[in-house]
Amino acid sequence: MNFNLILIEKNNNIFNIILNDQKNQNTLSEHMINELTSALDIADKEQNIKVIILSSNGNIFCAGHNLKDLNSQRLQNDKGKNYFKKIFQMCSHLMLKIHKNNKPVIAMVDGIATAAGCQLISSCDLAYSSNRSKYATPGVNIGLFCSTPMVPLSRTVGKKQAMEMLLTGDLIDANKALRIGLINDVFETENLKENVFQIAKKISSKSSNTIKIGKEAFYRQKDMNLEDAYAYTSKVMTDNMLHDDSKEGIEAFLEKREPNWKE
Repeated sequence: MNFNLILIEKNNNIFNIILNDQKNQNTLSEHMINELTSALDIADKEQNIKVIILSSNGNIFCAGHNLKDLNSQRLQNDKGKNYFKKIFQMCSHLMLKIHKNNKPVIAMVDGIATAAGCQLISSCDLAYSSNRSKYATPGVNIGLFCSTPMVPLSRTVGKKQAMEMLLTGDLIDANKALRIGLINDVFETENLKENVFQIAKKISSKSSNTIKIGKEAFYRQKDMNLEDAYAYTSKVMTDNMLHDDSKEGIEAFLEKREPNWKE
C-alpha cells in the first residue's frame, strides 16, 4: 500500500510507523487516521513482525486533530455534526486498533504531543521520550474538552494527575510525564532511537504467541475485581501451558540453552 502521510521502516522483526505530515504538525486528519489504521493492520497480520513502533518526523510528534479541518465543517448545513461524529469515531477506532493489536506497540516520542497526540501515546503499550518532548491535553483552552484523549490518559496515569492535565491544559515536560506514569523512560534526544530499538529487539526475541496471550490477558483482567481476575488468568495460564512455545521455553530453561520458538 502507498502512504502519503506516514513512512514505514522494517528492521528485522520491528515495524516502525513514522508520522510524516510535518506541514500539518502530524495532526490526526481523516487521511492520517486512515493511513495509521491501515499500517497497524498490516503489522498485525504479518507473522514476521513482532513489535510495532510509532514515531514521527519533525518537532511535533502529533498536535492532535486538525482544527482547521474541523472548523471548516461548521459551514455545512448540519454545522458539521456528521463529520465531527465520523472523525471522532474514526480516531477512537484507531486507538482501539493499538489496544487490541496482537503485537506490542511502543510510542517513541521526540517532540510535542498534544490532545489526540497525547491520546495516541497513552493508547500504546509502552512509551519512551526524548528529554525535549512535552505533553498536554489543552482542549480546555479552546472550549473543546479533551474527552476522548481522557479515556486512555485516565487509564494510564492517576486520577489527580489526569485531571490536572485535562483541567489546566498546561504542557508538562518529559520528566513530569515520567513521574506520573505517562511514559516509561526519558533519554537524550540523540540516544532515543537506539535505546527504544534495543527494547523492541529484546521484546521481539520472545515468543510471539506468548506476547499475544499476555497482552490480551493484561487488558482484560485490568478492570476485573480480584477474584474474577485470578479466575480468568488461571485459565489463561493453563491454556498457555498447553502451547508448544511453553513446552519449548521450559525445556530450554532446564537444559540451559536458548529457546527455539515456533512463532
